[in-house]
Order: sequence, then structure tokens, then C-alpha cells
Amino acid sequence: MIIYLTDEELKQLEKHSFSQPRLQQVKDLFIFCCYTGLAYAEMSSLTAKNIEIGFDGKDWIQMVRKKTNRKISVPLLPKAKEILEKYNNELPSISNQKFNSYLKEISALLSIDKKLTHHIARKTFATTVLVYNNVPMEIVSELPGHSSMNITQSHYGKVVQKKVSDARE
Repeated sequence: MIIYLTDEELKQLEKHSFSQPRLQQVKDLFIFCCYTGLAYAEMSSLTAKNIEIGFDGKDWIQMVRKKTNRKISVPLLPKAKEILEKYNNELPSISNQKFNSYLKEISALLSIDKKLTHHIARKTFATTVLVYNNVPMEIVSELPGHSSMNITQSHYGKVVQKKVSDARE
């Protein structure tokens, strides 16, 4: 089963403000990845050079996914752009281990009963941000840089079935 934040959980996280800067920073980075689908390696290596004006005149993240060596093009959605601008187009640097450790703290503080990791942000992007907003599966596969459509369908096919089931109620 795929673990991801629901729309309600994502909104709850977005609205919460942490007094501890380290938790606020990790929250911002996590939300950034919920709206971009970037893996940890891409998030941590993102620079202003990776932001380009796309065919549509809007900002896009252009980079090569380290795991698959495939080029990815991800639209810079408003929420992600807002976070990037907050940090002057240079996201703070943090180790993956600390990132995930702070996410545990965040989920406990907000009573989100899920084991949050950086990868959950990627899954939230594919499900809550894309699938639940009727984005076609081909695009859901393309944006996070999956190496094949089969990977996407095996991961998110059940999410689509649940969405259809929910719509019938």
C-alpha cells in the first residue's frame, strides 16, 4: 500500500507554523517536494540554474534525475515557487537522515499517524497533487521521472481505483 498525505493532512501541514527554525525548514522542504515530486537527491542539488522558463512562459524545474539519468521537467507550481522564493531560490541543505528524523517529530507534533519520510512527499505529489486532480497517468509517470509507465501503474493503479470508488459514494 502506498503511503501519502491526504489533501487534509497536506493542508494541515501547510498551515502549521513551527517556532523551531529546523522544523519549519524541514516542513518547507517537505511541502516543496509535495508540489514538485523531487527525490531527495534532486531537491538537495537544486540550484537557480535548474529553473527555466518553459514553452508555456511559466517556470519549470529542468534537471537530470540521478537514479535513472533521465531528464525531468516539472512545472514550478505556486506553492513550490513560494517556498523557493522564501529561501532566495536556494533551498537549505540538510542530510537525508536528519530530514527524516525531523519529519518524525513533525508528524508526532501534528498527530499525523504516518511514518513520514522524504519519499512520502514524492508519493503525495503523484497522488494528492496529480492523480486526485485528474492528471493523466502518462503525466503522473513523466513528472517524477519514473523509468517506465509500468512502475507508475503498479504504484498508483490502486490509488486510481480508490478515487473511482470514492466518487461512486
